[in-house]
Amino acid sequence: MAAPNKPTRPPAKKAARSGAKKATRTPAASSQAQVAAAPALADVRARIDGIDRQIQELIAQRAAFALQVGKAKGKLAAAVDYYRPEREAQVLRMVVDRNEGPLSDEVLVHVFREIMSACLAQQEPLKIGYLGPEGTFSQQAVLKHFGRSAHGLPLGSIEEVFQEVEAGNADFGVVPVENSGQGTIQVTLDMFLTSALKICGEVELMVHQYLLSRSGRLEDIERIYAHPQAFAQTAGWLRTNLPRAEKVPVSSNAEGARRARGADDSAAIAGESAAHVYGLKKVIMRPIQDDKDNTTRFLVIGRRIFPPSGHDRTSILVFIHDKPGALFDVLSPFARHGISMNRIESRPSHQAKWEYAFFIDLAGHVDDEAMKQALSELERHVAQVKVLGSYPVAVP
Repeated sequence: MAAPNKPTRPPAKKAARSGAKKATRTPAASSQAQVAAAPALADVRARIDGIDRQIQELIAQRAAFALQVGKAKGKLAAAVDYYRPEREAQVLRMVVDRNEGPLSDEVLVHVFREIMSACLAQQEPLKIGYLGPEGTFSQQAVLKHFGRSAHGLPLGSIEEVFQEVEAGNADFGVVPVENSGQGTIQVTLDMFLTSALKICGEVELMVHQYLLSRSGRLEDIERIYAHPQAFAQTAGWLRTNLPRAEKVPVSSNAEGARRARGADDSAAIAGESAAHVYGLKKVIMRPIQDDKDNTTRFLVIGRRIFPPSGHDRTSILVFIHDKPGALFDVLSPFARHGISMNRIESRPSHQAKWEYAFFIDLAGHVDDEAMKQALSELERHVAQVKVLGSYPVAVP
């Protein structure tokens, strides 16, 4: 008896080959599909133009509202009366909190800083004193904190920055206070021993030191101009690469760049901005500082303390009695009231021989209840407490 007929099916391998054949496309067909799926370049540019128009309209609206804020405050004397660093810090923190990319926090903060700077300058540009001449890291700190609509005043020394702010010729000043590798800039701390100015803000700036010269040739260099801090930050590199070069200290790296442009056998250690200002070339294309994370902290000095921003730091100066346990008496009130201490440093008080003052940075604002209680308790145990300022913690 013959076997019953069975329905015929294509072999599995043959079916697989058949499916693969259907899925397979020639390179030309695949390329055509990609072109069809991708939007036309003209359409993308048109959308970008539309977004740009919206951004511009919104910036104009913001500027108009900024003018209304000025009118709501009434007739004030100068631009400094409109400036609120605590409000700016709050705005920039919200920018960081909202950021989901693709741009970095630092880029977006820079964009919004410039918008705020331009809106404020509608009233009158702020005048900011800094250690000059043009091209210093202090100038970069001014631009980072106040934006390019502020009017920078390059000055000859840190002492002069304090003097111009005290005299009212500058609304604020920007001075370096410490470097991540080389520690405190002592002249800045010493100025606070006698100055009535207050700290209104802080700026953290990554510092990249370059070797610059007119010729751009390492073999030409016999003499190097730089600020002493720059020599300290690049000491290892200089020992290895230019051990015989004469090191000439100057008041600022920009001043060194100004001098170095006059001769082919001279060089300067300074930032990229100084190279552009003074027409110098990079001798080495990469930075030469020994610490790749080299960062300098700057203080913004003014004539008053501003309200809390929500994330603040308080700096105080404490003159102590010469007695056993004096430092314990200074520190214990803050521990009891749960206040973190960020930094402490002693300096001669300049009031009597072997007497010292302590510079202390604390987490919080002087208007915080815990801070008020701690400072009140501290005053009972020391010769004098001077609040140098309460100010927003630096925004990236």
